[in-house]
Amino acid sequence: MRVKTWPLAGAVFAVLWIFVRGPSLAPSALLGQFLFGLLVGLPTAFVFRRLYIERVDVARGMRALPAAGRYLAAFSWEVVRANIDVAYRVLSPGMPIEPEVILVPLRVETDLAVTTIANSITITPGTVTLDHDGETNALYVHAVDGRDPEAIVAPIRTWEDYALEMFDEEASPDDPAPRIVVSGGERDRGPAGEHGGENDE
Repeated sequence: MRVKTWPLAGAVFAVLWIFVRGPSLAPSALLGQFLFGLLVGLPTAFVFRRLYIERVDVARGMRALPAAGRYLAAFSWEVVRANIDVAYRVLSPGMPIEPEVILVPLRVETDLAVTTIANSITITPGTVTLDHDGETNALYVHAVDGRDPEAIVAPIRTWEDYALEMFDEEASPDDPAPRIVVSGGERDRGPAGEHGGENDE
């Protein structure tokens, strides 16, 4: 079943408004804030409806919910872990860091999926998405400590597995992940951390 997108966007705005306001958990307070959010969110979504696709497949969206939940859980855990790791490095006397840029080819191909993963990388402390190479469909990822590239890329691959299901991509999580490239090709590494490529000795 395909429905217009802008009413759904308005409802999402209303839910976000509840989180922004942070009301008490009393049902009447939550309902009041949700209705106020709808009062503002629906007209806003209608005015900007041309920015969205016209209709969305609700059934497909429902099927994507489990994968979206797993993505959110994995992402939240990584953000917590990365915050602790960065705090440790900042407070350590020698600040153990070794910045590195890693080229991470992706299996996801749609703009929304690529953007979701790129933003997740940037939001996670210690890593930043520098650029996306459209020809190779790869992200340039800067890491504050790149001594273990596989450990950096591991959560990205987990997110990508869930994104493949969420966005109904052509590839599947069972497909092997393309090899990453570290330092502009000085070290090529496969999905399991095995060395490969012309530059290996």
